[in-house]
Amino acid sequence: MADIPKVQSLDDVLRWLDRLERATRVRSTNTWTMRAVLDHLAQSIEMSLDGFPAPKSALFQATAGSAAFAFFKWRGRMSHGLTEPIPGAPQLAQLPDWQPGAARLRAAVTRFQSHTGALQPHFAYGALSRADFALAHAFHVANHQDEIEVA
Repeated sequence: MADIPKVQSLDDVLRWLDRLERATRVRSTNTWTMRAVLDHLAQSIEMSLDGFPAPKSALFQATAGSAAFAFFKWRGRMSHGLTEPIPGAPQLAQLPDWQPGAARLRAAVTRFQSHTGALQPHFAYGALSRADFALAHAFHVANHQDEIEVA
């Protein structure tokens, strides 16, 4: 497959998942399996709806966390350790079958897009608007695309 462009929105995430499902080979180039990567991305979206289990302090969120998100937003992309779990999140299973992870991520995106209630504060960035959370999720997926090969 030709190079797949970086996602820039949650709709792009759904189109990217469509391309993964049509691909001959999909793999993670870091120590996490594709299933773990996709489950991690889904966890992040799910937790924006249900709550993050181990948030940083309110002081951190109001200072360093919000400054980090503002920088990522200004820059138009984020960067983070691609094998760092979400603090307090359930351990990721390193399973070879990635399709259930893709289905979970698709369900999380769809759930986020149809959610009309309040969103939970991000564990590091703190309270975000709906638009900023959608952008943060797209940035997160795009960052993980750096270590995913699709053929």
